[in-house]
Amino acid sequence: MAVVFAFFLSFLCFLQLALRTHAAALTTAIGANERLCFYADVDKAGEKIGFYFAVQSGGSFDIDFEVKDPNEKVLLDGQRERQGDYVLTANTVGEYSFCFENDMSTLTEKLVDFDIMVESEPRREPPAKPGQIADHTSALEESIFRLNGMLINIKRTQKYFHTRENRGFDTVKSTKNRLFWYAVLESLGVIGMAVFQVYVLQTFFTKTGRRYKV
Repeated sequence: MAVVFAFFLSFLCFLQLALRTHAAALTTAIGANERLCFYADVDKAGEKIGFYFAVQSGGSFDIDFEVKDPNEKVLLDGQRERQGDYVLTANTVGEYSFCFENDMSTLTEKLVDFDIMVESEPRREPPAKPGQIADHTSALEESIFRLNGMLINIKRTQKYFHTRENRGFDTVKSTKNRLFWYAVLESLGVIGMAVFQVYVLQTFFTKTGRRYKV
């Protein structure tokens, strides 16, 4: 009975921790010379904002990005970045903008995978000694926070391998298309060379010239 109660309490703590974190993981296509912006609301100052993105396909796998606070102040920006993982503190309450811009491409469309997370859970002070638990935190909560940290690391690792897989697939697809057109051009060259050789041999064995009657 005690084991069931402990499991139920663990589930409630984990659910409470999940409800305090608002996240949005999306994948979007950004056309050539296009600018797309996404927004996240912050309810109180001091909240943590997590921002992750990775270009999955298109061109050189790079994109321009910009993060602004509600006062239009630039907090983060970058040019020709392939991926990024940032955590920043929201000092102003309001709407934060996360913009991507595909200005460097004139024809290529970019596929971007990104994640915006607003965490309202207050940061806890680490224990004074290894293994020591703070007075206001139970051993069960300590385990939940450790599990949450490990799950976040696993999630980041999965995103990394997902990005590597998509980029590898895009490279294989591009190489396959190049090999196909190279084979087509090679076949046309062989056929053209064969036709030319037949024509040359035919001119050698064909009687040409004028005939004179005596």
